[in-house]
Amino acid sequence: MVTLKTLGKKAPHRVTMSQRHGLLFPCARIKRYLKRAKPCGRTRVSENAACYLAAVLEYLAAEILELAGNHARDHKKGRITPKHIKLAIHNDEELKVLIGGKDVYMQEAGLCHFCYLHPDYIRKETSR
Repeated sequence: MVTLKTLGKKAPHRVTMSQRHGLLFPCARIKRYLKRAKPCGRTRVSENAACYLAAVLEYLAAEILELAGNHARDHKKGRITPKHIKLAIHNDEELKVLIGGKDVYMQEAGLCHFCYLHPDYIRKETSR
């Protein structure tokens, strides 16, 4: 039996969908998730649709992480926390519209100075 090994040749290098399109997000996994979602019964998903969605998600993640990293650096922190991500989303107009404006609640992000508090919850100082 003649194989590549007996001929002294290397096996062809496998190239993933993400490598082929120059992305970091996994295109094949996103394609699998799109197939499982089945919005219209049995749906066929093309490779281009999965790669396009992966590119969009990668861009959004990079944008949010860049802005959150800037906020972390401004607060002299070496680690991005949920509070920095919340500040990044709130201070960027386009991201605020995309994600939902003032109605975004994130666990462990805490209250920020821009959050709305009902006047009944604010402690009134009494003069003595």
